[in-house]
Amino acid sequence: MPTSVLGCTHAYLALASDRLEALVAFYSALLDQAAEPYQRDRYAEFQLPGLKLAIFKPRPDHEAPFEPSPTSPSSLVLEVVDLEGAIAHFTHQGYPPPGPIITATHGREIYAYDPDGNRLILHQGADNAAPPGDS
Repeated sequence: MPTSVLGCTHAYLALASDRLEALVAFYSALLDQAAEPYQRDRYAEFQLPGLKLAIFKPRPDHEAPFEPSPTSPSSLVLEVVDLEGAIAHFTHQGYPPPGPIITATHGREIYAYDPDGNRLILHQGADNAAPPGDS
């Protein structure tokens, strides 16, 4: 596998949580896959196209840097083929997106949140978006 100048071979998004089991259950249902590898109460990993999503429980002596921030600009963006279907899936899990679908030049999207309040953006690209008035 080619590496970057930094020697980077993979990209991960890592979420720290003291509620690891709740997040693992949420992402297992959302992504329709089991975490692999999975170390109960410590670490879980999900394989996404081009990205690994890692969820870990910080050691007690390292919790402070991972305190939740309500103003975090970070989002996990999930490109979907059927935005309404994705919204229905989130709603069925008990986490309905709180706002309306936003239409932009690059497609349609909606914000959603996981059990820890991490922001997810469900995005349907313009090439897969329903015509105006069809949503």
